[in-house]
Amino acid sequence: EQKDYIAYIDEQYNSDRLTKILTNLTDMIGAQVLNISQQDYEPQGASVTLLIAEGSMIPAGKTQVAHLDKSHVTVHTYPEYHPETCLATFRVDIDVATCGEITPLSTLDYLIGSFDSDIITMDYRVRGFTRSVNGEKLFMDHRVTSIQDYIDQRTLERYDAVDINVYEANLFHTKMMLKEVDLQNYLFNTDIYELPPKKRLDIMNSLRREMIEIFSGRNIY
Repeated sequence: EQKDYIAYIDEQYNSDRLTKILTNLTDMIGAQVLNISQQDYEPQGASVTLLIAEGSMIPAGKTQVAHLDKSHVTVHTYPEYHPETCLATFRVDIDVATCGEITPLSTLDYLIGSFDSDIITMDYRVRGFTRSVNGEKLFMDHRVTSIQDYIDQRTLERYDAVDINVYEANLFHTKMMLKEVDLQNYLFNTDIYELPPKKRLDIMNSLRREMIEIFSGRNIY
């Protein structure tokens, strides 16, 4: 059953679907796609990389290479399961690196909705600096106090959220964990009422422990 779930989720989030999600994200931030690289892995997992740029399309060649380390969107998936329990997890890592006026913060609700995540870890970092018209260096050209400010309130109400920010370094970190857990949503090819109450409780406790450890980033139980 675990392997069936892994195969199912691997197909649901194959490289074609991930490419569509990232292409929509690129449109939302007003960027143009220069190049797409996608790969489905065996036995499972997928990755997609989009090379993007602001404004109009840029001709292929040296200019395209110059943008490689400045503006890109990547996603990697990691379906896996515990060898001794019934738990299976599906991790998605998304990295958005932009330059100029492009910002990915406005797309957070779209990304959260695209993957229906239980645990979310977000990092936002502003690197380097730009200059004003009179030459003054600007290390932060937009106001950010928390990543949560860019997430819809209806989304935030569904999660417990914690911020760890280092304002002096322009580093912003937010972790979110789903508040309400409907056990049926976590059962694959099984109806909740087919399970005896004690089994349901055991699965729920195991699920909650797993979520808490992933949210905390360490082994607790």
